[in-house]
Amino acid sequence: MLQKAQQAIATHDLCANDAAVLLMVSGGSDSTALAYLGAALREAGAVGPVAMLHVNHQLRGDEADGDEAFVQKLAGALDIPLFICSIDIAAEAERTRENVEAVARRERYLAANEALRSMCQHEGCPLSEARIFTAHTADDRIENFYMRSIVGTGPGGFRSMKYRNGPVVRPLLDATRDELRAYLDGRAEAGEPVVRDEAGALWREDATNAHTDRFRAYVRHKVVPPAKEWNSALPEVLVRSMNLIADEDDMLDEMATDLVEESSVWVAEDDTFGIDRSEGFRLLPAFGQAKRPLQRRAVRELLQAMLGPDARVEAASVEAVLQGFADGQPNSGYVANIQYDLAVSANKRGVLVEPMAYFRARRKKDHHD
Repeated sequence: MLQKAQQAIATHDLCANDAAVLLMVSGGSDSTALAYLGAALREAGAVGPVAMLHVNHQLRGDEADGDEAFVQKLAGALDIPLFICSIDIAAEAERTRENVEAVARRERYLAANEALRSMCQHEGCPLSEARIFTAHTADDRIENFYMRSIVGTGPGGFRSMKYRNGPVVRPLLDATRDELRAYLDGRAEAGEPVVRDEAGALWREDATNAHTDRFRAYVRHKVVPPAKEWNSALPEVLVRSMNLIADEDDMLDEMATDLVEESSVWVAEDDTFGIDRSEGFRLLPAFGQAKRPLQRRAVRELLQAMLGPDARVEAASVEAVLQGFADGQPNSGYVANIQYDLAVSANKRGVLVEPMAYFRARRKKDHHD
């Protein structure tokens, strides 16, 4: 298992051998295995200093506190510094009127980035090289694939997960959940140091993972097992297919980025003060001559940069922007309102995407002039 993690790190250039690494550990089987492997990677000189982060979402009462206690015990046994963050996710979701899972994910990564900065300051390591390791597995990737197949997805969706997304890396994406559990059982059977919870278990079980009224759990228990009955090699086959898709996605993303650089400008682009992406962008007339698949990816990239990395860019917004072109030319007079109250307008200079307040102020000024 250590060799598999090292191979993933090397193949996908996930981490330098002296980089600071923060392990996100919930206490479940996957992240518990990640903790042991993180310590092994540190001892092997494959990574630099290692720390752990545990986020208590306060969603499962005493069970959540038990998870926290288990991770504390694990960190102590492995001699790994531990950050603990406790957040009332239910209260935050109620306050923001968002989905609990989405809030939990956002808060986890906010906590992870804060912990990583603190770790790098303490260790004297460059933050630009530091990495956040998560315990996502091939099973998570397969579940994402089927979830997106059921509800639909946009460009890049069927690669399911990236091995690296900014500082976040997933060195266990080629391993299955069963393999990681076998790794933990194997450590115990071989007499290697292990940590157990109060019930003697090698990891913590989250009972909500079996609740099939939740979409991921439904896919995990109702969709994937029948597919494995049809083809027992499903994990290897589907991961290989997703990696092929990922290679093509990477190529198309590079082409889309070239299109962005050649045929779009940021409204507030200044050589002295840089770019304020929140003010919007303009697609130049030449953009209309590109192939529609590249246009979609380019617009998605621009909207993501404008709205921020955590925003969900809607397919309807991308299509509304592209409707600003007709027969390869700007569709003068076209106006649309898309997510986050953004205005899309077209004239002979191209297609402009900007906050609606800016659009209205400009229209008012033009009317008075």
